[in-house]
Amino acid sequence: MSGHSKWSTIKREKGAKDAARGAVFTKLGNAIAIAARAGTDPSVNFSLRLAIDKAKAANMPTANIERAIQRVADKNAAQLQELTYEGYGPGGVAILAEVATDNINRTYPEVRLAFSKHGGNIAEKGAVAFQFDRKGMIRIAGTGDDLMMQVLEAGAEDVQEEGEESVIYTEPTALAKVRDALRDQGLEVKEAELTYVPNATIEVTDEATAGKIMRLMDALEDIDDVTNTHVNFDIAENLLP
Repeated sequence: MSGHSKWSTIKREKGAKDAARGAVFTKLGNAIAIAARAGTDPSVNFSLRLAIDKAKAANMPTANIERAIQRVADKNAAQLQELTYEGYGPGGVAILAEVATDNINRTYPEVRLAFSKHGGNIAEKGAVAFQFDRKGMIRIAGTGDDLMMQVLEAGAEDVQEEGEESVIYTEPTALAKVRDALRDQGLEVKEAELTYVPNATIEVTDEATAGKIMRLMDALEDIDDVTNTHVNFDIAENLLP
């Protein structure tokens, strides 16, 4: 399994900065509202529980979380649609942008402009998605062979070490079971979500191309309706911000 690229680490750091100034709350609220359509009780709706956990990790106020859930019952609230836009960036890198929007006529031009302005282009549906697999992803504190065996015995498919943390991959339907098992064993779960994992990654070693790609990703992440991005590139360490 190819696994997460370095973009996931950069995105997490950017998300932490955005959360510090509240800029990420719109995205988190939209994700909660989308998940709540399958049921407003997080004890039986695991997708909602994941969305709430992510919001709490970003210090989103409880009132904001409750308001996002109540959007499902509010007949006067604009209804959100969940879409995934596919595209290519500089160097032919593949990009998926997940959005939650109440106005496609606003969101699509914003996403298209972000691609075109930074050397990329929107692709037709299915042109990019086949390069990714849907997986559960869990990030925990700690590394080492003993921890790896512990994680695999809990039902994980694969484990990759990133610094002082381990990134665990599961089948989508096994995410809840594996996450809860790891918590029950006393491991510190820092993040858990459904994600798209690339089948293979493109190594970007050209500085100019790397700069264009990062500006494109920043532009996509800065769109309020974009809830998540997934990529198949790895930027060489010496070119990272």
